[in-house]
Amino acid sequence: MRLDGRRALVVGGAGGIGAAIAACFADAGASVLVADQRPAAGPHPSVSVDVTDEGSVADAVAEAVHRLGGVDVLVNSAGVLDQAEVAGMSLDTWRRTLDVDLTGVFLTCRAVLPHMTAQGWGRIVNIASQLGLKGSPSMAHYSAAKAGVIAFTKSLALEVSGAGVLVNAIAPGPVVTEMTADLTPEWTAMKTAELPLGRFAVPAEIAPTALLLASDPGGNVYVGQTLHPNSGDVMP
Repeated sequence: MRLDGRRALVVGGAGGIGAAIAACFADAGASVLVADQRPAAGPHPSVSVDVTDEGSVADAVAEAVHRLGGVDVLVNSAGVLDQAEVAGMSLDTWRRTLDVDLTGVFLTCRAVLPHMTAQGWGRIVNIASQLGLKGSPSMAHYSAAKAGVIAFTKSLALEVSGAGVLVNAIAPGPVVTEMTADLTPEWTAMKTAELPLGRFAVPAEIAPTALLLASDPGGNVYVGQTLHPNSGDVMP
């Protein structure tokens, strides 16, 4: 699976799954630009973006087109994750999670689509979560956002696959990242006990799935699919 000559924009690529995907893509021959709210410390050029702000997203995509000469592959990996039970959840917490984890995906896809459809080729990989399929106590907001990502991916795929733009999602199980490090020990223990594999994944174990979806011919017939590298947490 190679990406030689491809130009990839990895949103949320400064850490975690996004950083692993950026590294994987670069190793496969792609030119990679990382877009993140914080500066990227890695080897890839980067641009600042606030995925909740449509102007910021438009500027980041324009910068990617300028620096890379176009965008062939978009990865949406920006996200927030915290815990709150519904009865005590603030509206601000709900809105922030939906804004980053779902609306951000919409904004970045909308901004990049004209470039992909004009060239008649593109791949979009949206990072969802297995919790978008099964839910979780204290994570209704996150689960709802990720379920939205899965449904959005299917709908967008139906709209643009005829123009040569293939849109798919990845729904990882729990992954060892900075975000999951902040979860309560009780939740982490509960989730680990549920996993047939008996452990969380690491980001480098998720990145090859994104490479598959972005590659030619590997990803050529994936349309509106959600792939599930999830330690067995969900078996769809």
